[in-house]
Amino acid sequence: MFASAHPALRRRIPAVALAATVASVALAGCAKTETQGAAPSGEGPAASAAPSQASGPGCTLTKTGYPKVDLKTAVIGFSQSEKEANPFRIAETQSIKDEAGKLGIASDKLLVTNAQSDLNKQISDIKSMLDRGAQLLVVAPLNSDGLQPALDAAKAKKVPVVTIDRKVNATACTDYLTFIGSNFVEQGKRAAAEMIRVTGGTGKVAILLGASGNNVTTDRTSGFKDGIASASGLSVVAEQTGEFDRSKGQSVMEQLIQSHPDISAVYAENDEMGIGAVNALKAAGKTPGKDVKIISVDGTHNAVQLIVDGSYNAVIESNPRFGKLAFDTLQQFSDGKEIPANVIITDDQYDETNATQKLGNAY
Repeated sequence: MFASAHPALRRRIPAVALAATVASVALAGCAKTETQGAAPSGEGPAASAAPSQASGPGCTLTKTGYPKVDLKTAVIGFSQSEKEANPFRIAETQSIKDEAGKLGIASDKLLVTNAQSDLNKQISDIKSMLDRGAQLLVVAPLNSDGLQPALDAAKAKKVPVVTIDRKVNATACTDYLTFIGSNFVEQGKRAAAEMIRVTGGTGKVAILLGASGNNVTTDRTSGFKDGIASASGLSVVAEQTGEFDRSKGQSVMEQLIQSHPDISAVYAENDEMGIGAVNALKAAGKTPGKDVKIISVDGTHNAVQLIVDGSYNAVIESNPRFGKLAFDTLQQFSDGKEIPANVIITDDQYDETNATQKLGNAY
């Protein structure tokens, strides 16, 4: 499913070298290298595609029977899944808007909705955009399951759907066009490697789980647990969902400090929960980053700043800047080129050795 064996997903990619463009051959699933270039001035690095490991033939305009669409004049819909209090969602939505602007897409041709973490609303949002004439859709799914009614509605109108960030349990090139996102299992494994490094391979770990019902939580958890299995001195003593939310992460951490006062490390499946954990630990008189090691996933400015300040230990990036990749993929599809089932991106990493230097790349 994911290109977990590919070295590009294991090495640390210099932030300035993350791709701003994607070669058509990469989207055809047969590339041997990434296309890399500097990010536009004043912006963070765009997501960079790694060679896809899609099995079987890719998806084409001819195979689907969908009409050819001109992106610059088409009505394009973007469905955001969660409220934009989370820096990841803010950056993700802004990336879509920024890329549309660069392509000269008129503001009234870009339809943007936000499901506010309500699956039924996301289904309704997507159907509403289709009714308003959307010819292309980019969707950040709330859950891996449950969006089939919306995907069916798009299919009935021959509207291609690119999913980003979270995968849906449906069939590529039948129910949707392709998935663009990170290798979440690999993110968990990389977090585990950092946890082993900063703890010396010993300690009691609490996991702040993401929201249930999506592959991000499942994959980041399994990758982390598999990764720390090699360190016999590390044990997971608690795991509880903080739903990718800072306040809930803080509340959960407060409870865990009471029930497991000997916790010496925290793996938070996003930065917001990790920051919540830092707040709880400080309130309890502990020193996060020292008394309790903190590793999380995302790459937000606030979390990377905490590394600089010494209250955090490492962050595995999950790049939310999908705008260019999403529009490039739709353009390639409309041009008749082959699109793989998965376009897996490369993600950077932050720790005490590079956080100060790379702080400007965080979102």
